[in-house]
Amino acid sequence: MKTFSATPADIEKKWIVIDAEGVVLGRLASIIAMRLRGKHKPSFTPNQDMGDNVIVINAEKVQVTGNKREKPNYWHTGFPGGIKSRTTGQILEGAHPERVVMQAVKRMLPSNRLSRHQMTNLRVYAGAEHPHEAQSPEVVDVKSMNKKNTRV
Repeated sequence: MKTFSATPADIEKKWIVIDAEGVVLGRLASIIAMRLRGKHKPSFTPNQDMGDNVIVINAEKVQVTGNKREKPNYWHTGFPGGIKSRTTGQILEGAHPERVVMQAVKRMLPSNRLSRHQMTNLRVYAGAEHPHEAQSPEVVDVKSMNKKNTRV
């Protein structure tokens, strides 16, 4: 008996929509990362892009627990003295709230070429509208998977 190893011809990708309204950020990101890698499939192969295409809507309404809204996020411009910071709350209320979800998912994936490719299968939108209706995505209700997914 040999171990099954999927090839690109064996892979079937689906489109799924996840509504982030009222869902805790870390729990949402772990479910998205699992779907992007394809670990929910019985034919999971670590060296292949097995994951689904994930669309996240209402990213501006994601919940953060504890004092994480005041947690600073740092980045560097590349110039001397160019360190900058912005809190998670400022990013969520700013012009690009989808970056919080993108960063959380990116940090839950391994740091390699394959995960950078898998991140291209993630589309995050701040509002409830998305331009991917033609792909007829199926809805995955993350909120009802576990009672801890929502912040009370």
